[in-house]
Amino acid sequence: MSDLKTPPDAIDAASPSKRTLLYTIGGAALTAVVITFAAVLPAEYNKDPLGLGRATGLSRLWAPKEVTVDTNAGSGPAARREVGAFRTDTFEIPLAADGDAARRNALEFKVRMPKGANLVYSWQAEGLAVPEDLMFDFHGHTVKGEAKGPVSVAAYERGSGAGANGSLVAPVDGIHGWYFRNRSDKPIKVRLKLSGFYQLVPAGQEGNLAGIAPVGEGAPAAAR
Repeated sequence: MSDLKTPPDAIDAASPSKRTLLYTIGGAALTAVVITFAAVLPAEYNKDPLGLGRATGLSRLWAPKEVTVDTNAGSGPAARREVGAFRTDTFEIPLAADGDAARRNALEFKVRMPKGANLVYSWQAEGLAVPEDLMFDFHGHTVKGEAKGPVSVAAYERGSGAGANGSLVAPVDGIHGWYFRNRSDKPIKVRLKLSGFYQLVPAGQEGNLAGIAPVGEGAPAAAR
């Protein structure tokens, strides 16, 4: 029985040529690059250099799941429109030394705000050697005679110190602000900056008996 052998010419004919192999490898590499740029990058990394991710919708696969936030939760809506214009003011509140015969070492200053209005504030005591010598009471209340029933009072912060920064959402229609008392033996000045939706209380009325005016709009009555 003789051995069966495949002729060399038949083996060469059945094997792919080097050019065919190069074309096959190159085509596979090109396909991998196209898949990467057209599908993987848009879907996994939010990169879409070819624009195919947007066209095919693959770019949406990258985005995380969206959860709707309830903007009306809590005390009120997260966004609201205001009747009045946004304003910014700076006030200089002079306080005499402790023991002043006219008691000008204590002063109350407030602004008028409707319920739900926002206010951002920053105040700093100038000329105060010991921070604990300045006492403050940040609060608000309705105005007697403007609302039915008893006066509603809201306490925000009480303490001592040389400055504070923060914000306020008015819980009631009324006047909101600070009572300052200087307990040091030297006169000081509180520089108060306000921004938000509020109105100034006219000089001589409750909340501004001292006639404090914004800097640049005349000297405060307490400084005269």
